[in-house]
Amino acid sequence: MNPDQILAEIREANLSYLMLAQSLVRHDKEQALFRLGVSEDTAEMIGRLTPAQMMKIATGNQLLCRFRMDDDIVWNLLTSHGKGAANDGMSRLHASILMAGRHQEAA
Repeated sequence: MNPDQILAEIREANLSYLMLAQSLVRHDKEQALFRLGVSEDTAEMIGRLTPAQMMKIATGNQLLCRFRMDDDIVWNLLTSHGKGAANDGMSRLHASILMAGRHQEAA
């Protein structure tokens, strides 16, 4: 991939993320806060964006979304290295609980 292709992919990801985020906020704000990991003020602003504003924001060269799993514990739980399928559901549940706690700390 050349730099122009990478920038085009970033812009497309940004627009998709903004559209998804706005849809979540408008449909169920509480779920959006949890799933997006954003503050209530940010969710309100995303919900009010016009299509033109979303296009303008999306054209930047920085990704708007980021990974929320920023430690080894959560990554290991999500990837279940060396675990059987029976433990997969429990590992994902544990990871979700950890991430939910972090969302509450950030709020």
